[in-house]
Amino acid sequence: MAEAKDDILESDEWKKAVDYTITDEDIERQMKLLGHMSPSKHREYNQTATVDNIRNWSHGVGDDNPMFCDPDYAAGTRWGGVIAPGMMIGSVGSPMLGDPTPDEIKKLRKSLFRGIHVFVSGSTWDFYRPLRPGDTVYSYNGDETCDVKASEFGGRSVICTRKDVKMNQRGEVVAVYRILRILTERKTAAKKGKYSAIQPATYTDEDMEKIDAIYAAETVRGAQARYYDDVNVGDSLGNMAKGPLTVTDVICFHAGGYGFVPYAPTVGRLAHKNRKRIAPFYVKNEQGIPDVAQRLHWDPKWAQAIGNPMAYDYGTMRENYLFHYLQDWAGDDGIVTHVHDEIRKFNYMGDTQFVTGEVVAKREENGQYLVDVMVQFMNQRDEVTVKGTATIALPKKGRLAMYPEVPAELAEEAARMMARHWELSKK
Repeated sequence: MAEAKDDILESDEWKKAVDYTITDEDIERQMKLLGHMSPSKHREYNQTATVDNIRNWSHGVGDDNPMFCDPDYAAGTRWGGVIAPGMMIGSVGSPMLGDPTPDEIKKLRKSLFRGIHVFVSGSTWDFYRPLRPGDTVYSYNGDETCDVKASEFGGRSVICTRKDVKMNQRGEVVAVYRILRILTERKTAAKKGKYSAIQPATYTDEDMEKIDAIYAAETVRGAQARYYDDVNVGDSLGNMAKGPLTVTDVICFHAGGYGFVPYAPTVGRLAHKNRKRIAPFYVKNEQGIPDVAQRLHWDPKWAQAIGNPMAYDYGTMRENYLFHYLQDWAGDDGIVTHVHDEIRKFNYMGDTQFVTGEVVAKREENGQYLVDVMVQFMNQRDEVTVKGTATIALPKKGRLAMYPEVPAELAEEAARMMARHWELSKK
């Protein structure tokens, strides 16, 4: 057996792993892919929603809303049973059939941005109906935008927005999910070391008591309807805490079903096969063992190799925290119809997020009574880490809140894609 390396960051293996660069050819190929929508062939960890995986997802982000977690309680709501928290839709998916990908598109995609690191830096969601137990999710997607920018963190970076249209087995559009991704060079970020001076957070018993006091005061609006009539501009959405962040939090998020697409981190023989499929995704650790690049979310050494002082969360975790905060305020009868968030800072191990929000506008539109809100996350260093805006449809006394109608053009496109899926599935 080889001896463990004392300074793995100086090893040839690690230097090779961070030596990939963003090329002009990559950028040119990405630009040519814009607007091409394809059925998603990926099989997510959860393909069909169930009472159990909805509860597990909710608990994986610290959400105990009984509308998501308690079938007996949910049966008494307007929904008649458990529904899923909206952003869970992004991580449920069954392979969708479609026409073969054109050869020129395959060529453009092959090894595109090989070895380049990808961060989720925000998203935009539009919700059109709930996800219920028994619903299978299919999707088609494609990149809508691509910009090249200079980043303080990683030098030259590529910023892409991908549009995912999420449908159920009836061909109904459930949501549209636009994901903002930032691609950076690992070696450039490591050399710049923008965040290298940040030290791990530590807490006294008194510090933890203050955080616990926020948790103890958090409430789920639940069955007590929040009426549009009673909401005013300037109203606070209350306080929420998330953290201090631990590796356990990341494990629970994975246990809920996140993080298995597209890289498919796996175990044993499956991991062996995956290393053959995407070798650059596996980088040897201090013991000489190939492990997933994704481990920067729990492995501080690898996080440091790509320019961060320690491991950090998935941006998607905080996006789900945001939905948790919004739905707790909206109550069982309120519907979160639109969310936009921007992830401004990393959330490092030991960091705590303090969530606040307020009502910034209210309006009647297409027979709906809508409230616009702004939300921010601030950590214990008084840094704003997430900025978010959302629209919530609330009941007006005597009228239920409803989901918005799916735009006609989108509904027609989705129906065509699903019809082709079912046609091919019968062959």
